[in-house]
Amino acid sequence: MDRKTFIRNSLLGVAATGLATKVSGIINPENKVKQVGFNHLPNPKEENMKTVVHRAATRGHANHGWLNSHHSFSFANYYNPERMNFGVLRVLNDDKVSPGMGFGTHPHDNMEIISIPLEGDLEHKDNMGNAAVIKEGDIQVMSAGTGIQHSEYNKNKDRDVKFLQIWLFPNKKDVEPRYDQVSTAELKKPNEFYQILSPFAQDEGVWIHQDAWFHLGEFSKQTEAKYQIKKEGNGIYAFIINGEAEINGKKLEERDAIGISEASEINLTAFEGSKILLMEVPMLIN
Repeated sequence: MDRKTFIRNSLLGVAATGLATKVSGIINPENKVKQVGFNHLPNPKEENMKTVVHRAATRGHANHGWLNSHHSFSFANYYNPERMNFGVLRVLNDDKVSPGMGFGTHPHDNMEIISIPLEGDLEHKDNMGNAAVIKEGDIQVMSAGTGIQHSEYNKNKDRDVKFLQIWLFPNKKDVEPRYDQVSTAELKKPNEFYQILSPFAQDEGVWIHQDAWFHLGEFSKQTEAKYQIKKEGNGIYAFIINGEAEINGKKLEERDAIGISEASEINLTAFEGSKILLMEVPMLIN
């Protein structure tokens, strides 16, 4: 599918730009292609699970030529009723965009949208007047609230851009839209997890309208770690960006993930060369 067709279909709610809608209710499997990827609606059966392992090879996959995307949860034409969300974590897309290509202007509302570049430079523009480039080591957040429109393009003409795009249901609806990005360079700690996102504006990293905390860790040697859940009722979704890890006795490889709920802490072994994203999120959706 070429980029123009992809963007046109996105505006119809079919493709993977994640457009917003006012439709309410639970997703109807009979209408899954039309709704999933823009309706944002959770599957209540996914709540209150204790442990779920998502292997990299089991993710949804869409290759549009200019966009190669892997979906940890149902999105666009990928529909799996067992993979709708993990608590308020609705979308985790692992995207690669070809040189000079990208997502044309499209809308979102009532969603907290986080982008974490892994390689290359991603150019952002929105209807709030923001124009910025994010790169590896940055984290970007948008609170879509009452509605925003934005575009994202690979700024480089000679190499791919790779990034994670993450959507969380907010704990407040119809807030004033906002944009922020920060560099995590000064937050980074060798062979430790460091915070890159929280609910508090005065905290380290970016903040969002949700009781969620993200921590990133890069490990040059094997390291034992323990993560304490910050808020009762939250779960943790760990995504192995690079390398290998063992979490609560489960061996995980690159791009594998594990979701753990109904626990006060997790035990983790990060192996040499690993990079891991921990996402603590509420398991109940407001």
